[in-house]
Amino acid sequence: MDSALSDPHNGSAEAGGAANGTTRPPSTPEGIALAYGSLLLMALLPIFFGALRSVRCARGKNASDMPETITSRDAARFPIIASCTLLGLYLFFKVYFPNKSYTGSVLKTWKTQKSKKGKTAVIQNPTTRDNHRFPLEIFSQEYINLLLSMYFFVLGILALSHTISPFMNKFFPANFPNRQYQLLFTQGSGENKEGGRGSPAPGSGLTRPLCPEIINYEFDAKDLVCLGLSSIVGVWYLLRKHWIANNLFGLAFSLNGVELLHLNNVSTGCILLGGLFIYDVFWVFGTNVMVTVAKSFEAPIKLVFPQDLLEKGLEADNFAMLGLGDIVIPGIFIALLLRFDISLKKNTHTYFYTSFAAYIFGLGLTIFIMHIFKHAQVIFTRVEPIK
Repeated sequence: MDSALSDPHNGSAEAGGAANGTTRPPSTPEGIALAYGSLLLMALLPIFFGALRSVRCARGKNASDMPETITSRDAARFPIIASCTLLGLYLFFKVYFPNKSYTGSVLKTWKTQKSKKGKTAVIQNPTTRDNHRFPLEIFSQEYINLLLSMYFFVLGILALSHTISPFMNKFFPANFPNRQYQLLFTQGSGENKEGGRGSPAPGSGLTRPLCPEIINYEFDAKDLVCLGLSSIVGVWYLLRKHWIANNLFGLAFSLNGVELLHLNNVSTGCILLGGLFIYDVFWVFGTNVMVTVAKSFEAPIKLVFPQDLLEKGLEADNFAMLGLGDIVIPGIFIALLLRFDISLKKNTHTYFYTSFAAYIFGLGLTIFIMHIFKHAQVIFTRVEPIK
């Protein structure tokens, strides 16, 4: 698990001070406890409310409108697909983007020349005269992260709007003009659509198959208000990358994932959790792949909370982090057990409460062990260029 990893924007007191002459005071025990406790609470909220909303989602949708269910085959393939994606991101950031602390501070004093093939640069240490090669940047990392930020900006405002919509409905007055809208995209030309050339005459009692619908989304004026409020948070995240905006999007993604991703049975959940257990053990503890991607990938795919909040307030920058995968994957299994409890019609949610308590204990124990042994609690160093 990546639950105790530090955020990419962190700096360390020891390593950072060696480079730029400044030291960062260590986080206080109170600040660390507040950060870990807040992350634990933020992990529980989307699981609890997402599980409740998944029940309403299963009841209120027609069979044709139900979210796609995760099957046993999907669960078995998911760790493999996730591993390939993670490794691809790692190679992309690692190969094409040299460490900025290395290039920013060293290239001013080291002699650099382009190799004959034009794919690598040769850096010569003026002291030892050793040559070092590293790949040249093909794309700018800032542009890639900007593209990803725009992508998650759109997804984030849609997810946040869907999340707050049920709560916002309670604040609208009874006389609010709630007009209905429909966004419809269909396949086919005008003569193939309903009402087009060749369609049965109105009132004839004849019917014909409708053309395939690509998008059929119904919404109302209240949804537009929620979308506008979510857009404000999106612009805030896009411009400032503030940790509160990041967490709002992360909580929205988590809750929507727990609500809309459904497992078909318990055995499928066991396959998924077992496969991702091996995935976490290998990529987090066995290699530095997860750490490298986490500190290079600027997107609201994690929840963060500052450990120095008590000292610096909202401008704190020493973060602890919890990946959304540690919330959504166990969350969809817990939501499955809640739906199973309700299907028994015994008015007792034994399986749900037991699994929810087990998740609290497991995540709390993981954070505690990682903090004691300092294994996955990695501090990423931000080294300033040498003046």
